[in-house]
Amino acid sequence: MKSLFLFMLLSFALTAYSQNYDFGKISKEELQEKFNPLDSSANATYLYKYRRTYFVYRQEEGFSIVTDVHERIKIYNQEGFDYANRIINLHKYHNEDEKVMGLKGYTYNLVDGKIEETKLDKHEVFNVEQSKYTDQEKFTMPNLKEGSVIEYKYKIESPFYWNVEDFVFQYDIPVKKIEASFEAPEYFNFKFNAKGFLIVNPKNTTKSDKITFRYKEREGGNGFGNGVVRTAYSSSNLDFITNITSYDLSNIPALKEEPYVNNIDNYRSAVQYELSYTKFPQSTIKYYSTTWEDVVKTIYTSSDFGNELDKTGYYEDDVDALIETVSDPLKRVALIYSLVKSKVKWNGYTSIYANDGVKKAYKDHVGNAAEINLMLTSMLRYAGLKAYPVLVSTRQHGIPIFPTREGYNYVVTYVKLDEGIMLLDATSKFSLPNVLPTRALNWQGRIIAEGGASELVDLYPKQDSKSNIFMMIDLEENGDIEGNFRSIKTNHDALTYREQYVETDQDQFLEELENKYNGLEISDFKVTNALDLSKPVIESYKFFKESQADIIGDKIYFSPLFYLRTLTNPFKLEKREFPVDFVYPSSSTYRVSINLPEGYKVESKPEPVALMLPDNLGVFKYNLLVTELAVQLVIDTQINTPIVSPLYYDTLKEYFKQLIEKENEQIVLTKI
Repeated sequence: MKSLFLFMLLSFALTAYSQNYDFGKISKEELQEKFNPLDSSANATYLYKYRRTYFVYRQEEGFSIVTDVHERIKIYNQEGFDYANRIINLHKYHNEDEKVMGLKGYTYNLVDGKIEETKLDKHEVFNVEQSKYTDQEKFTMPNLKEGSVIEYKYKIESPFYWNVEDFVFQYDIPVKKIEASFEAPEYFNFKFNAKGFLIVNPKNTTKSDKITFRYKEREGGNGFGNGVVRTAYSSSNLDFITNITSYDLSNIPALKEEPYVNNIDNYRSAVQYELSYTKFPQSTIKYYSTTWEDVVKTIYTSSDFGNELDKTGYYEDDVDALIETVSDPLKRVALIYSLVKSKVKWNGYTSIYANDGVKKAYKDHVGNAAEINLMLTSMLRYAGLKAYPVLVSTRQHGIPIFPTREGYNYVVTYVKLDEGIMLLDATSKFSLPNVLPTRALNWQGRIIAEGGASELVDLYPKQDSKSNIFMMIDLEENGDIEGNFRSIKTNHDALTYREQYVETDQDQFLEELENKYNGLEISDFKVTNALDLSKPVIESYKFFKESQADIIGDKIYFSPLFYLRTLTNPFKLEKREFPVDFVYPSSSTYRVSINLPEGYKVESKPEPVALMLPDNLGVFKYNLLVTELAVQLVIDTQINTPIVSPLYYDTLKEYFKQLIEKENEQIVLTKI
């Protein structure tokens, strides 16, 4: 009993010691930890995350918002080294910007039983301008080793008190401890929006606070230079209540990337604070963005958005010459769309606001997403078409669930024609009407009409993207195969292929293709219609691959899809709480003809099958035709909706399980 008591006492002492979260108080136990006890697969763990966001008042400047950050991370292996890279995003607008202050960082290692610390040097911290509205402060912690613990702290001071960064509570690595708080004076009313599946229970308290105003004035003197002049000082206090929301969480599991997720951050546990209104003493209420209508109006009336739409002088001569003899609306759309795509190259920046302006972008032949597509919208309007800008949140940016000015970061163009609606994006030279780049396929966009009115539009395509694959294969007696491959791709399948092929060196493209199929040997490679967007893109080549069949005695075993068959089920979770995102509806057809080796016949073959997902979500059909000399395989697959509810996850998982089993079933040949 005594030894048990001593063991419990020692365990408590070690635990208490390891839970000292003061900056610099690193324990040997933290450095000796080889893996996370609750998630042995984790490459790193947040040992501690601290954040406090609060308001400060300066008499000459007014209110600003300050965020204190302190983070401690355990690195278990080299795959965890990425967590030593830190990027701090800093907003700026006109002459105001956010600033990082008090940055300190250390890397800790255990060397010969002693804790060795390496300080982050200020010369290893870099400030990078991302855009007109964003800077980044970047640093990488020094002297990283497997087993290191890194720790840093800093504060951000921002004049944009209405813009509170999300409080995030779940990451792609586990978190042992989070302490966070948001403190706002009673003059600021914030809406609280929670997202994610992790239950978070905030604690709400208040405290008394005050602002001290200091004054000075000159006194004395009679105006004739012989009086005594002195400075008098005085002060007064303004008492108010600060509302505090605090969070204290422990042992938070990682939210890991899964296949077919548009953006895992959409489902990450977090809290958003959106400023609803301010009410200062002896002042009227000032409302901020509380509805989407308010958000849209704010964006539309911005000089970097609405005013840019109204500018026409810089392109009028070019557009007039282009459409002078064309009256058909569809042809006018096509001509203007091609003009913008060929005239202005996208610089890679996503934004809903023009940075340097549409006129400069047109002149310099380069611009951001807003400049290019606001320009396109303006030209279409000038040509007499009903065209409107559409606010979009890219897949990387996330889904704008709650009304916020930060909800959208991209612009595309909407055109209303007698034949129907059309969505255009001129940032991609490979996109087509209603074939938006994948980055823009993110639920719904918000159309902005004249005056700032808005309505939602579905961004996902209604038409399938199709891939048709044809293979002629000679199977040799030793299990090698050689033959011809041909694929025909349309819509988004074609767009994706063109982006990968045209933008890559052909030798590199071929090398990656051969490596994708584990040493496939390719010759006579050819791509047709790579730049002719009006036609499907066609890929063809000859191939050779060794050991694609198992030889056992006088029998040969092989899957008729060979190297193209699916090997693993992408859906492995027991339960999935977020949707499955296939990006766009698609269908694929495989037609494979296999010439049998001389002297062999088919002994057994897979049976035909048809699998169907409920509610017409998808179909898989498999059929084989056998002759004396050959086997012909036809496989048809369809995914009819881009988004599948998690309610169907178990069914979808089983569907893919059966699909994979069928693709891997073998034909058995025997000697005649």
